[in-house]
Amino acid sequence: MSALGKVVRAGVGRRRVQTLVMVLTTMVSVTACILALGLLVAAQGPYQRSFADQRGAHLNVLYDRARASPAQLAATTHAPGVTASAGPYQAVAVQPRSGPDTRIPPAGSPLPPMTLVGRAQDGPLDGLRITRGRWVAGPGEVVFLDGHSPLAVGDSMEFPELPGHPTLKVVGLAASVSWSADGWVAPEQVAGLTAPGTEPSVQYLYRFAHAGGDAEVEADRAALAAAVPGGALARATSYRPAQEEANRTASTFVPFVTAFGVLGLAMSVLIIGVVVSGAVSAATRRIGILKSLGFTPAQVARAYVGQALIPAGVGTALGVLLGNLLSVPVLGLAHKALRGGLLGIPVWVDVVVAVAALGAVAGTALVPALRAGRLRTVEALAVGRTAPGAKRAATRGTVGGAGAVGPVSRAQELIGRLPVPRALSLGLASPLNRPGRSATTGAAVVLGTVGVTLCVGLTLSLGSIQDGLAADRAGKVVVQTPFDGAAPSADHVDEAAVARAVDSRPGTRAWYSTVPTPAALAGSTGRSEVVAFSGDTSWSGFQLVSGRWFHGPGEVVVAAATLRATQAKVGDTVTLTDHGRSTPAKITGEVLTTNDLVFTDRSTLAPLGGAIHAEALTFHIDLTPGTDAKSYADGLDQAVKPLGLSADPGEEHLSIVVLAMNTLAGTLTLLLSVVAGLGVLNTVLLDTRERVHDLGVLKALGMSPRQTVGMVLTSVCGSGLAAGVIGVPIGILVHHRVMPAMARAAGIGVPDADLAVFAPSVVGPLILGGLVLALLGAVLPATWAARTRTVTALRTE
Repeated sequence: MSALGKVVRAGVGRRRVQTLVMVLTTMVSVTACILALGLLVAAQGPYQRSFADQRGAHLNVLYDRARASPAQLAATTHAPGVTASAGPYQAVAVQPRSGPDTRIPPAGSPLPPMTLVGRAQDGPLDGLRITRGRWVAGPGEVVFLDGHSPLAVGDSMEFPELPGHPTLKVVGLAASVSWSADGWVAPEQVAGLTAPGTEPSVQYLYRFAHAGGDAEVEADRAALAAAVPGGALARATSYRPAQEEANRTASTFVPFVTAFGVLGLAMSVLIIGVVVSGAVSAATRRIGILKSLGFTPAQVARAYVGQALIPAGVGTALGVLLGNLLSVPVLGLAHKALRGGLLGIPVWVDVVVAVAALGAVAGTALVPALRAGRLRTVEALAVGRTAPGAKRAATRGTVGGAGAVGPVSRAQELIGRLPVPRALSLGLASPLNRPGRSATTGAAVVLGTVGVTLCVGLTLSLGSIQDGLAADRAGKVVVQTPFDGAAPSADHVDEAAVARAVDSRPGTRAWYSTVPTPAALAGSTGRSEVVAFSGDTSWSGFQLVSGRWFHGPGEVVVAAATLRATQAKVGDTVTLTDHGRSTPAKITGEVLTTNDLVFTDRSTLAPLGGAIHAEALTFHIDLTPGTDAKSYADGLDQAVKPLGLSADPGEEHLSIVVLAMNTLAGTLTLLLSVVAGLGVLNTVLLDTRERVHDLGVLKALGMSPRQTVGMVLTSVCGSGLAAGVIGVPIGILVHHRVMPAMARAAGIGVPDADLAVFAPSVVGPLILGGLVLALLGAVLPATWAARTRTVTALRTE
C-alpha cells in the first residue's frame, strides 16, 4: 500500500466517531433523496404506466346474451378500431349480505349491489394483480377489487334469496386498472349465483387504436353497438373516468413531495458540508506533520478528500439500500392512492442520487482540503493546542486575525456578563468560536424545523379538508332506503312522519335531509347534480371556499367544477330547469367538494314542481352528548322501517389519498429531522474535541460533570431557539403555498379555515421544536465531555 493510502486508511480509522457520524449523515441524506425523487417519478403518469403494465382495457362491456348469439358477440372483437380483446366472461349482478363470521358490517347486513365476473386471474387484457391474500382456488371463494371491497379478507357473504343459499369467502384483494368488476369468482361459480329464470351477462374487454379522449371512446362504443343487434349492449364502462381521477390525484402529490425534496437536498448539502469541512479543519496539525514528511499540497488534498469519500461511500451504499427498503411500504401506499405507478425505485434514481451525493461530498471536501494543502508547514504545526480563534489568526496572519476576532471577543465578553452560572455563559459563547460552522448547522436546523412545520400543517389541513369532503356522509345516525329493499315511490315516503319520528326520539340534537333532484343547471356544460336540503344544516360540516351558505329559497351554493362548467362566479344568478319549468337562483358560495354539485333549499325547487328522487332520500342526525349511536339507531329503525327506510349508525370515512400523503410527509419529515440532529451532533462533537484541552483545564479548576453537560447543551440553545423562531414562519409560508397548489391540482379551492391551522397552541411547540432538535443532537457529545477524565483531556493535543 502506498504512503498516501496508509494516510487515508489511518485517518478514517483514527476518528471513528466522526467517521460514524459521516456514514450516518450520508446514509440518511441519500435515503431521503431517493424516497423524494422516487415519489416524484411515481407521480408522473402513474395510471398510464399501470395501464400499459397490466394491459388495461379501454372499454368494459356487458352484453345481454338473450339479444345476441355467441357468434355475434365474438364478431365484436373484429369491430372497426379494435386492436385487442378479452372474453367472453360470465358476469352476474348480485345483492349479498354479510356472512355469519363477519363483524364489520354485522352479520346479515345488506351489502351494496355488485357485479361479479367468473374468470382466471390473468388474461389477454386487464391482468389482475393480487395485493392481499390469494386468488380464488375454486367455488365458494371471491376476490374483491382493492380499495372498493365491502368486506375484509377472511370475511364471508351469503345469498339467502338464491337456491342453496350459497356463501362466498373473501380470500383476496386484487388491483384492476380497468375496474372491470367489483369482484371475481371461479367461472363454475357463476351458475350458482344466477337467480332462477335469468341468465348471466357476457363481459368483453376491448382495446382500440384510438381511445385518447371521451369523443374517441364514445365512437368506439358506437362501433360495438352497431356490431350487435339493438339492445344487446347493456352497459359499457370507459377507462377515462378512472384515468382522470388517478391523474388528478397524482398531481396533488407533486407540490408537497417537491417541497420536501428541496428541503432534503438543501439540508443534505449543508450537513455533509459541515461534516466534511469539519473533518479536514480538525486535522490541521496532522496536515503540518504530513507536509514536514514531504507530502505535496496535492497529495495532502487527495488524502483528505479520500478520507471523506470512504465513509461517504459506505453511507451512500447503505442509504441506497435503506431507501429501496423503505420504498416498498411507502410506494405501495402511494400505488394504492394513485391507482398505479411504481412499486419500486428505478435503478437510474439510485445511480443519480448516489453520484450526486458522492459528488457533493468530494466538492465539499476539496475546498478545505486544498486550503489545508496550501498551509505553510510551520503554521499548521503551530495549532496543536491553540484556540480556534488563534488558529484563524495563525492561518491569516496576526494583524488581520486580530481584527477579525475583535467583534467575536466583544460578543463573548458581553455573554460572560449575563447573570447566569459561568458554565452556562461559556456554553452560550461557544458557537462564536466557529461562527461559520455554527451558522451552517443552524441553517440545517432551520430547514428541519421548516420540514416539521410543513408536515404538521399538511396533516392538520388535509384532515380538515377530508372532513369537509366527507360532509355528505355527516351524521352519527343516517336514515335512508335500505340496500335490499325496493325503492319506495315518492307517494309512499312520508317525510313528515320520518321527521316526527326523529324529533320525538330521545337523544336527537339536530337533523337535516338531502335528496337528489331531476333539476338541471341551464347552460352548464358539465353534469351538475342538484341536491335539495331541508332541516338544520348549521352542523353539517360542509365547508365554503368563498361566499356563504344559502339562507332560503332562491339561493344556491355550488362546487368549483360547476363554476368552471357554467363560467360563473359567486354572486351571479343561474337558472334551474326541470321539464320545461325554470326558476332563477343566486350563487351565494362555493362549497368544498370534488363533485359537480349544486346545493339548495327544498323551497327553491317549488316553482319546478318539487320532484325528487325518493329512493335517494337521506336523513342525517346529530345526537346529544352521551347518546349511544347504535342503541339510538336500533330504536329509530323500528320506527322508520314501516315507512320504507332504515336507520344505521354513521360510518367514518378514511381516505387512502390523505393517509398516503400523511404517511409520506411523516416519513420524509422524520428523515429530515434525523439529518438535522446528526448535523448538530457533528458540530458539537467537533467543537468539544477541538477544545478538549480547555475542557480539561475547566475540570481541573472544579467544573463538575453536571456543569459540563450544561455547558455543552447550552452551546446549542441559542441556535436551536433561533432556528425555531426563523424556521416556523418559513414553514407556515411554505405550507400556505403548497396547500393551494395541491388543491388546484385536485380541481378545488382551499377554505380559509383549512389554511389557518397554526393556532398559538400549535406554533408554540413548533418553535420549541427547533430547540429540542438541537438539544437531542448535543446529548451524546455532552455525555462524552462529562465522562472524559481530566488527565486524559489535559494530555490531548
